[in-house]
Amino acid sequence: MSKFSSSRRTLLAVACLAASSVAAMPVAAQEQPKRGGTLVVGTTQIPRHLNGAVQSGIATAVPSTQLFASPLRFDDKWNPQPYLAESWKLAEDGKSLTLNLRKNAVFHDGKPVTSEDVAFSIMAIKANHPFTTMMGPVEKVETPDPHTAIIRMSVPHPAIVLAMSPALCPILPKHIYGDGQDLKSHPRNSANVVGSGPFKLVEFNAGQRVVLERFDKFFLAGKPYLDKVVVNITPDTSSLMLSLERGDIQMIPFVSVPTDLRRLKDNAKLTLTPRGYEGIGPLNWLAFNLERKPLSDVRVRKAIAHAIDKNFVTKALMGGFATVSDGPLVPRSPFAVTDLVRYPFDLKKSAALLDEGGYKAGANGERFKLTIDYLPNADDQQKTVAEYVRGQLKKIGIAVEVRASADFPAWAKRLASHDFDMSMDIVFNWGDPIIGVHRTYLSTNIRPIVWTNTQSYRNPKVDELLNTAGGVLDPTKRKAYYATFQKIVTDDLPIDYINVVPYHTAALKTMGNVPTTIWGPMSPYDDVYLK
Repeated sequence: MSKFSSSRRTLLAVACLAASSVAAMPVAAQEQPKRGGTLVVGTTQIPRHLNGAVQSGIATAVPSTQLFASPLRFDDKWNPQPYLAESWKLAEDGKSLTLNLRKNAVFHDGKPVTSEDVAFSIMAIKANHPFTTMMGPVEKVETPDPHTAIIRMSVPHPAIVLAMSPALCPILPKHIYGDGQDLKSHPRNSANVVGSGPFKLVEFNAGQRVVLERFDKFFLAGKPYLDKVVVNITPDTSSLMLSLERGDIQMIPFVSVPTDLRRLKDNAKLTLTPRGYEGIGPLNWLAFNLERKPLSDVRVRKAIAHAIDKNFVTKALMGGFATVSDGPLVPRSPFAVTDLVRYPFDLKKSAALLDEGGYKAGANGERFKLTIDYLPNADDQQKTVAEYVRGQLKKIGIAVEVRASADFPAWAKRLASHDFDMSMDIVFNWGDPIIGVHRTYLSTNIRPIVWTNTQSYRNPKVDELLNTAGGVLDPTKRKAYYATFQKIVTDDLPIDYINVVPYHTAALKTMGNVPTTIWGPMSPYDDVYLK
């Protein structure tokens, strides 16, 4: 297997990986992991169900990656590692990926994991997952024998190896999910869930907890170390912090609230790390509904962008933990470029653009009204910024109503039905632009589903650039296409990019092997142990 000295080189070269390996992921050499104990993870995220094959996002991914194994997993240097597949090979033309499965893997009900399950799962993901570009080129999966699956693609697919990751490609048991029922609403997504991951389901109490216990027949010998994993769902972050400090829970992933980060950083009993979110690539942004006037006018969108002081947002509102974002790719992405159209804070420029568009202020100083929504349960990145935007736009004559949603499903329904003017959102790059970026900008992905092209953005040139880049194996050539894309999309401005979300994982120092691979807390916890 090729090794690369940095995550940047590795992601650029991931398209060209042709690898085989039989070693399991290493655990800490300095200390022998202990067996037993219950890991309690605290979160504010509420999963609708536990099947990551048909649902993206943090809430589903954390429990799903414990229940379902994937073909591959990745270390903290972007190198693919064996998981359900003990070896694999990407064809030189990038149009097929051969997975050689372990022969000892079984599902939680004792049935063997076979190539038929892999084929069924990959085609199910292609048909049902909101990331349509992730498996888009896949035409079929051949199963020449029970332990060989060959993924055939219509064009070279540089992201296919990364797409085999835990949070992206859970392998489902065909004998359960292949019964003809709609996978998105299948009853086994929430009850009696059967996977082949390190833990099996004991309890799923929606909105409260997910309880998982050790799967004794897990295919990696001696794993997992833990007896149980409990995901405790608490909407109040202050309660989570207190629980961690008391030792009632051992880990809180995806911490981003500045006051919490300062508080946790000073606690000698805890470790606090930003590692483990490299593959996720989280961006906080303000999305515009281009189907609605006056937001259909690019001058209005640019006026709004000039009215927002991103440095104030990241330094004052986010305590200096966050960094500014100016484009659709996180700055650490190997495909990110600096040649973007930027909108420096300038209220006079904002007003001039609105005047130029004919949006004159009335006698009361108001030009027009808009609404702004925000993703619930992330106030530091969402509600706080939405309220700031409201205040800033008032200064240029735009009256804004900030609309709260009762919960995530309510917000998601509003976004999916395109029933919004503007909305704050947190969206992930998911490692490769094909997986996490294309979905937001392709006109063919304007769908009634959250985290698609809910902005209704249409630009034939962008469609052409993304579709071409998605079939190019050479990383240098791919970057050139993405450079042009980034320049165009920051000029069209369907989205105003605000900041990179400063996710951290907080854990008690009694927890060993805190997950810090590129997928961090959305990785299987088979290596985690309690000291």
